[in-house]
Amino acid sequence: MQPIKSASKIDRTKNWRVLIYGKPGVGKTSAIKNLKGKTLVLDLDDSSKVLAGVPNVDIQPFDRTKPSDELVDFMTHIKQLIASYDNLVIDNVSALEKDWFVEQGRNSKSGIRNELQDYSGWTNYFARVITTIFMDAPVNVLVTAWENTREITAETGQNFTQFAPAIRDSVRDGLLGLTDVVGRVVINPATGGRGVVLEGTDSVFAKNRLDARKVVPIEELFEFGGASDEQSSGQPALRSVGDDETTLPKSK
Repeated sequence: MQPIKSASKIDRTKNWRVLIYGKPGVGKTSAIKNLKGKTLVLDLDDSSKVLAGVPNVDIQPFDRTKPSDELVDFMTHIKQLIASYDNLVIDNVSALEKDWFVEQGRNSKSGIRNELQDYSGWTNYFARVITTIFMDAPVNVLVTAWENTREITAETGQNFTQFAPAIRDSVRDGLLGLTDVVGRVVINPATGGRGVVLEGTDSVFAKNRLDARKVVPIEELFEFGGASDEQSSGQPALRSVGDDETTLPKSK
């Protein structure tokens, strides 16, 4: 067993694990520009062009036609690959899931359809990959995902449609359990300001165990531990928009 350590010596903002999700085009990949230090991006969905010209960001290309081989190669060399970086970005796991099932379908008897064992195989495969990254990588880890909805039942017995990361249920809960912060990226349609919802509700899956912020401008997302109240310091006025009554920052 590992040695016992005092809780008073835990630095909860060191080597954080964050997942942000949202619709395509809301700025998930662009948020990488706000990371401090040197960053390596595993480009799972070919969206790294938005990072063109950004200093201190390197891109690891990913062949989407053979995701299994690519991930094995990445995981085999991960310690060497991230040795000189402060941040590792896995962008985007929803695309990885889709490509993995396409690959398995090509390898099936029919050459197109997924077989029953593929679904349990994905659960075990993804769990091993993400657990290895989250537990062993001595850097900050940012994961991005697309958004979809799921049906949930509240403690009151009421049924709700909830926004959540677009990953199969069998792997999503395990991933979110390992994550320090889960945020939904949204755009204020009135101002164009991009914000991240960090507090979970019946209609939005989110959590924040690094500080007390509930919603934050996307530019300030990675400034963990710098606020003692519910909102980030200096945050512009909020307004309620959308059917889920999400509070968003106005654009600066």
